[in-house]
Amino acid sequence: MTCHKPCVDRKDLGLLALRVGTGGVLAAHGAQKLLGWFGGPGLRGTAAGMEAMGFAPPKASALAAGVGEAGGILLALGLATPVAGAAAAGTMAGAVAVHAPNGFFAQGGGYEYPAFLGFVAAGLAVTGAGRYSLDRALGNALDRHWMVPAALVGSAAAALAVVASRNKRVSGAGPRTDSADGTDE
Repeated sequence: MTCHKPCVDRKDLGLLALRVGTGGVLAAHGAQKLLGWFGGPGLRGTAAGMEAMGFAPPKASALAAGVGEAGGILLALGLATPVAGAAAAGTMAGAVAVHAPNGFFAQGGGYEYPAFLGFVAAGLAVTGAGRYSLDRALGNALDRHWMVPAALVGSAAAALAVVASRNKRVSGAGPRTDSADGTDE
């Protein structure tokens, strides 16, 4: 058989590599948060961390963050790519808000890493999964053109609301005036 076009499309191979790499990283982080795998804290520990970072309610926040990251499995498979990418991007917006006070670079605790994951996830939501994906195999039933703006706008609105609420709680907390044993000084 002779191919008149290239038999292997470099763009689609590139999208596959981005999806599998980014989706795998996100899924691993989601498994840490939800299941305690890979040395993660599990849902209870993640909820405690979310509460300490100012997210409320903590268990629902932990579940949302874990699911948003565990959706990396969908990105890796190229299934429901607009929704999976938008959910991951929204989740990473919350992580960016937490790390922003530390500056940009990850080595100083900055937001570089979650921003990068969020931008790649959003880019995949926009471009679609490509030829080598379950979306393509299913006739793009879960990757319609209207789904891209709907998913991104919905995710952005949710992220803005959650981050604004968290920022209000964190800025309103002020310095603690009680001692470590719980008695006021």
